[in-house]
Amino acid sequence: MSTVTPDFEAARCVRYRYRYSACRRCSDACPHAALVLRDDGVALDAAKCRNCALCTAACPTAAWVPGNLARIDLLKQALAKNAPFTIACAPAGLAADALVPCLGALDGALLAYLGKRGIEATLAGAAHCERCEQGHVGAACLAAQVRARDALEEACTGETWARLTVGDETAAAGEDTFRPGRRGLFRRLIGRGVAEAEKALAAPVELPIIDKAIRPGPWLVPEMRELLQIVCRRGDGEPCRLPALPELRVASLRLEPGCSNCEACVRACPTGALQIRETTSAWHLMFFVDRCVGCGVCGEVCQPQALRQSDTVDATPGGAGTALKVLAKQRCSRCDRYFVSAAPQASCPVCRDDDAAFDRIFG
Repeated sequence: MSTVTPDFEAARCVRYRYRYSACRRCSDACPHAALVLRDDGVALDAAKCRNCALCTAACPTAAWVPGNLARIDLLKQALAKNAPFTIACAPAGLAADALVPCLGALDGALLAYLGKRGIEATLAGAAHCERCEQGHVGAACLAAQVRARDALEEACTGETWARLTVGDETAAAGEDTFRPGRRGLFRRLIGRGVAEAEKALAAPVELPIIDKAIRPGPWLVPEMRELLQIVCRRGDGEPCRLPALPELRVASLRLEPGCSNCEACVRACPTGALQIRETTSAWHLMFFVDRCVGCGVCGEVCQPQALRQSDTVDATPGGAGTALKVLAKQRCSRCDRYFVSAAPQASCPVCRDDDAAFDRIFG
């Protein structure tokens, strides 16, 4: 197995974006206790890491980037073969068209995409979980990703998907199949060396650890979330309605009474699923399901607890966004600054508070 440990992109991590986030998905998925949770993100203990890549599959925001599992390249390989495709876990030592560090590190959207494209896939090596040091976690992660794949197939009613087989240890391999041996080992070592060299030459990105509850960072939609959009585009044009499973990396939000318009959810969101859009007359809190990965940081940072996730999701791609809240923009008659309010007001909250304070002090 590759010695290339996963890279950590702090700006994508919800624990970095919101200092008090309780997210521990990557830590819970690590069978080797190699991840240490901190209030500025997560730290990796390289001495404990076994490069199983399970943390990279568990993280919905792609804060962990695997060095030994290029999921898009795996899809390209499967599409190029355009025939039954076998994926095996490396520890099992089986012949396959592609090797992955652990079957649990695959993504439900990836498995669904293969089925939607008519490519029969076999996941070989599941029986090895009982003998594998990471199998107790890997088997559960694999089951969750297969469950997500099945939910996507069920949502795409009327489409014919290719079959997914799990646990066929006797799957035949093609000419380009990986077979353990000196030649295969040499290719793996060369690839490992190149990856290590590129990693060493890359300039590290040092983000300032700002001592604030919400920390800034750029938006990013992970590639597996973009792949999910393709899977959710039904051929008949009907909506793609899904159950709110955490493995599906998508959620639907609703806003309950109590929102204070503080915009904390927008600042903490790592993907831009929540945005403020303004016109000359109104302030809009917008939700874009195409960008949502279901990380839940918006609900954590919302102090009034007004943001909630729904039990079902309309994951149909290409939507214009949903306005969770709309407020009229007004101009204060005293300080002449703009403010937003659900009802017409002559003055802004600051000026009204000044008046109330004056009355309390002087009567």
